[in-house]
Order: sequence, then C-alpha cells, then structure tokens
Amino acid sequence: MPDPALSAALKEAYASSPVDLVIYHTLEIWHPIFAVPIRVVCDRDALDARIEAGAARDAGAIVTFAAYAFDIVPPEQTATAVPGCTIEIDNVSREIGVQIDLAATQDTPTIVIYRQYLSDSLTVGPENLPPLEMTILTCTVSVFRIRATVGFPDLLNRKFPRMDYDLTTFPGLIP
Repeated sequence: MPDPALSAALKEAYASSPVDLVIYHTLEIWHPIFAVPIRVVCDRDALDARIEAGAARDAGAIVTFAAYAFDIVPPEQTATAVPGCTIEIDNVSREIGVQIDLAATQDTPTIVIYRQYLSDSLTVGPENLPPLEMTILTCTVSVFRIRATVGFPDLLNRKFPRMDYDLTTFPGLIP
C-alpha cells in the first residue's frame, strides 16, 4: 500500500535510485524533561536540515542532527495488525543515555519523530509530511545501545469524532 505522506520526489528517489541523491533518515526524540530534543541522523556526518513549519519545536528552523548509526524499521501499513516498530541507536553518548533513563521514570510519554530528507532539498523541509510521530512503549539503555519499541498513541480510547459539535461553533445545527 503506498504511503500518501511521502513527497513525489521521495517516491521517485525510491523508485529510480539515482546515484547523486541521498535519502537521510532522521529521528527526533522528545520528552518535556529534556532541555533540547535529541536529534540524530543515520550517517557518518552531522546534518543541517529544516524542520517542517508545523513542528512543535523549532518550527521552520534549520537544526542540526547528530551523526549516529541507528536502525529503524518503519511500521507496516496493514489493516489487521497494530502498527509499531523497533529502533536501535548504537554508540550513544552518556548524556543521551542519562536523558532517556530519566524520561523513563516519568509518566509523560516520550515522543519519537521520524523524518526523511533528500540531499538536494535539505533547506526545504522533510519529504514525509506529516512526519511519522510515535510514542516509546518500552526502552532499554545499555552502555553502547538504546533499543526502543515504539508505537502509536492509544487510538482505541480516543473519542471519535475528535471535534465537539456545539451550537457556538456550528450555528447551523440549530433546529
């Protein structure tokens, strides 16, 4: 099943695999206890790229993603299973491990945002709009690796429709 959140340029890059175009995979890990978000790119060098205009943090700004080796398997697009994936970040710094451990002791969930960038449009913004936003369900931190199972918020217990239809917002409902 095709992903409607991917840009046409990213779909073309996946389909044709041009040698002069690089697809960067990035993660932003956020918890309210953090002073700044943890931003990483799966590459040997740090990456400066623009965050989308509707982002909760640093909207529209060019930010730096630190270089780390990580593996992420995006969730399958299926109607039968609960979507989720596993993220492993290798050789994490002590500061990141301490932040993740501290966030795990809190009741507020830790958010992971997955963005994809093309090398020829880093200053434009991510190619997957909206970016994939997930919540860390379980996480283990060792000296050399963070392994997290991430999923989506509790969709079953959300009210539907999410909007309240009242007479002040929708005066046409008056009988």
